[in-house]
Amino acid sequence: MAEKTPLRTLLCFNNHQTFFDLPFDQIGPVWQATQALMMGIDQLDGVEIVGTFDDDQTMVGASSGFPFTWYILADFPDRETVQAACNLLRTIEVGDQNERLWKYMTVEARMGRALEIPQQHRS
Repeated sequence: MAEKTPLRTLLCFNNHQTFFDLPFDQIGPVWQATQALMMGIDQLDGVEIVGTFDDDQTMVGASSGFPFTWYILADFPDRETVQAACNLLRTIEVGDQNERLWKYMTVEARMGRALEIPQQHRS
């Protein structure tokens, strides 16, 4: 049986205004929850993270669509695992106030296939 081709997925994250409304000394729990999100995605069965991208140095403030705040590019084994990654925003708690991470950010998943770059033979 042939091995399934991984589903190349770009997870696009936007930080909400609710994050930016937090007093600076209260951002820590959101950052800890974001780290749990990244680790949770990395630990899903069959997921291989290809790369990450954060444009926080040149884009400041909340966004509601493109351009997104930060990205994870990964190969997933199937659509259900992509859905599990997105669902982490619904399940990861932020601090001890019974809040979930989705209060502070959204995620959109773009799924497709990896493009192979042709190799040019050099003489």
